[in-house]
Amino acid sequence: MKWMNTINRLPLMALAMTALVGTGCKKENLNPIPQTVLSDATAFSSPARISQQVFGVYSVIKSGQFLGGRALVYQDVRGEDWINVTTNGVTAFGVWNFSITEGDNQVENFWAAGYAAINRANVVLEGIDANPSVIPSTLANQYKAEVRFARALSYFYLQSLYARRPFNADNGASLSVPLRLTPNKSSEGAPLARATQTQVFTQILEDLNYAETNLPGTYGVAGDSNVVRAHKNAAIAMKMRVYMHMNRWQDVITEGNKLVSTAAPFQSPSNITHRLATTALAPFRTPYTNAENVFSMPMSVTNSPGTQNGLGGYWTNEFGLNSAGISGSIPATDARRINFFTPPVGTTPARWTKFNDDLNNYVPIIRYAEVMLNLAEALARQASGTTVDARGLALLNAVRNRSDVSVSWNPATKNDLINAILTERRVEFLGEGFRSLDIMRQGIDFPAKASVSSVPSSSVSYVWPIPASELQLNPLVVRNN
Repeated sequence: MKWMNTINRLPLMALAMTALVGTGCKKENLNPIPQTVLSDATAFSSPARISQQVFGVYSVIKSGQFLGGRALVYQDVRGEDWINVTTNGVTAFGVWNFSITEGDNQVENFWAAGYAAINRANVVLEGIDANPSVIPSTLANQYKAEVRFARALSYFYLQSLYARRPFNADNGASLSVPLRLTPNKSSEGAPLARATQTQVFTQILEDLNYAETNLPGTYGVAGDSNVVRAHKNAAIAMKMRVYMHMNRWQDVITEGNKLVSTAAPFQSPSNITHRLATTALAPFRTPYTNAENVFSMPMSVTNSPGTQNGLGGYWTNEFGLNSAGISGSIPATDARRINFFTPPVGTTPARWTKFNDDLNNYVPIIRYAEVMLNLAEALARQASGTTVDARGLALLNAVRNRSDVSVSWNPATKNDLINAILTERRVEFLGEGFRSLDIMRQGIDFPAKASVSSVPSSSVSYVWPIPASELQLNPLVVRNN
């Protein structure tokens, strides 16, 4: 069944008023099964019902149409490291070749999934505030922090595709997406103009700062809550990513210092002890609760991303590796090549098996490897003159040597170090939805690939169109042109 095309068509009961089974912190409880429909008066009337409304927010952001799959796929295939195999318009062929239009199902569905998550978050925030005596204030603030973290994630990914220009093209002055901060319970009040990128990033950072302040440092050692629920380190790491996209390098360093020790072996000095897993394969195989996994979307047989949404299916069926892309430069001694690279057979392109099972994996949203490389890049860019920042280089080589102890980066200049970090990101995060984000934050053109020409940063095709349904139902929204 196709996702509804716009938030304006999503009824309140479907968005927010389901009572959900289960009360623990396991991944199954972040995908609770709807049991009954509750009224406004009862949805937040008990601690159990409030906790399940919070878990419901997680269940919406992990939709396969959103952070459970397609968000990462779309961001990766827009780059130059993949070759489309099936020419299937349903599974990102138009995204890959930059031919999507405002009426395309992928354009419509991604927007709808993102705003469904945002509206769910807004409903829960309002419900908690409207029932202040049901749970202690500290717990209420924690729940609101979890929900605001989810809202920040949702706005980040929506802005990354639908904003008219990358932030650094005009310092955030270009139009982004409508900034909805209150529940939309009917078509009334739906018209809302697009905010600027600066306004959206400001709200994202406000949500993440609130989250850092009010989230727990850890949920303890039981279950997988330290991986599938928001916590302080996840909020800090997400702030680093946002500041990266704003070129606020000193802010990246300030946040990164909260998560990364000053010297090797690198790990977070407080809250959850995050660090690199011992092998390149470990973050992507069970158990997924390893120390590298900062925040993920849990999938299982009973809670899957849905048909044609899972990462494993995309990278082994729909897309193959572009031999002219980054995969062609990964040394044979690199564990990432050894573990994930399936050589081509005849004319069939090589495949990437980082995700080997759509029905039993955790979709990685934030890994500690990203935290380390984000900090490394910020340190490199902030270095004076042509100096190679020693800590930035050490962080870079820690990631590289985890996969290949025989090969280390040895840049001669500051720019060489920056380029080495950007190259390492392409290898380390291949298939995880970072390539398009890294291209756009640099303001560079999308490179040509196979039959697809380069897409200049000034082109309207550089970003996604605003969905046709939103243009129809929201008279204050304008097109990307």
